[in-house]
Amino acid sequence: MVQVVLFSTAFLLSYFGVEWFRHWSTKKRIYDIPNERSSHTAPKPRGGGLVFVVVSLVFYSAYTIGYQGGFEIGYVAAAILISLVSLLDDLFSVSFIWRFIVHACSAFLIIYSIGYIDELYLPIFHQLAIGKIGILLTFGWIVWLTNAYNFMDGIDGIAGTQAVTAGLGWFLTGKILGLDEISIYGGILAFSCAGFLIHNWQPAKIFMGDVGSAFLGFTYAVLPLLAKKENGGQTRFLPLIAVLLVWFFVLDSVYTFFRRLLKREKVWNAHREHIYQKLVIKGYSHKYVTILYGSLSLIVLISVLNWLIFGSEYLWVVFILLGIQSIALLIFGHRKIS
Repeated sequence: MVQVVLFSTAFLLSYFGVEWFRHWSTKKRIYDIPNERSSHTAPKPRGGGLVFVVVSLVFYSAYTIGYQGGFEIGYVAAAILISLVSLLDDLFSVSFIWRFIVHACSAFLIIYSIGYIDELYLPIFHQLAIGKIGILLTFGWIVWLTNAYNFMDGIDGIAGTQAVTAGLGWFLTGKILGLDEISIYGGILAFSCAGFLIHNWQPAKIFMGDVGSAFLGFTYAVLPLLAKKENGGQTRFLPLIAVLLVWFFVLDSVYTFFRRLLKREKVWNAHREHIYQKLVIKGYSHKYVTILYGSLSLIVLISVLNWLIFGSEYLWVVFILLGIQSIALLIFGHRKIS
C-alpha cells in the first residue's frame, strides 16, 4: 500500500508540476531554440525535467530517511550539483569545460562517499576482480553516461521512455534481489518520469532540458553503486544490469562516437548522426522511433529479469537476444528508403 501511494503521488506531482512549469516557462520565454542538431523546427519550452528531478530526490530522501534509513547524502548532493549546472546551461548556456568540472567533481563525490566498481560479471570470466582500476572505470562510466543520456534526448519522448523502462527495470531487479531501497527508487524514477512523458510525447509540449537528461544519465550510472552498498558491498552483476537497462542508449552513443571518429569528424561538435536521428531524417516519426527504442528496451528488460529469476545459464540467452536486436537496429538505421 505504501508503494502504491508513493508511486501514484510521484506521478501526479510530476504531471501537474510539469503542466504548471510549462505555462511558467512559456510566460518567461524559456525556450529551446532549434539548432543544427535539433529534430524540431519550432521553439518549445524546456527545463521541464526540473520537476521530476525535484520529485525524485525529495521522495528518495523522504523514503530512505524516514522509512528505511539508507539515505546517501553523497548521491543527493552530487545529483543536485549535476542538476544545478544543467539548469544554468538550459537558462544561460554554460561552457563545456565548466560542465565537465562539475560532472567530474560529482563523480568523485560518489566514489568517495559510496564506492566504486571493483569487480565485473562477464559471461566468460564470471566474477572478474579489477581492484583500483575500478576507480577510473567508475569515474568514466558516470561522466560518460551523464553526457550520453543528454545526447540521446533529441526527439519527442525518447529519453522519458528510456527513463521509465530503466526505472521499472531497477524496481523489479530490486524486488528479485531483495534490495528494497533500490526497488522503491526505481519505481519513483519510473512514475515521476511517466508524469513528465505525457507532456513530452509527440507532439511534445515541453522538453526536459539538460537538467532532466543529465540527472537521469547520472542517476542510472550511480544506481548500481547504491545497490552495491545496500547489498553489503557485493557487486555481483549489478554493473552489467546497469548497462543492459540502458543498452540502446549506450549502443547508439558509442557507435555514433566511433563512427564519427573514424570519419575524422570533430566529435565534440553538434550533429545529427545518432541512429535515432537518422531514422527521423529518413521520415519516421518521433513517436515511431521512440516506440522502437522503448520496445527494444522492454525486450532486454524481460530477458534480464528471466536471467535473474532462472539463473546464470540464461545469461547467454540475454546476450544472443541483445546481439540480434543490436545488429538489427544498426542495419535498420543505415537502410536506405527507396
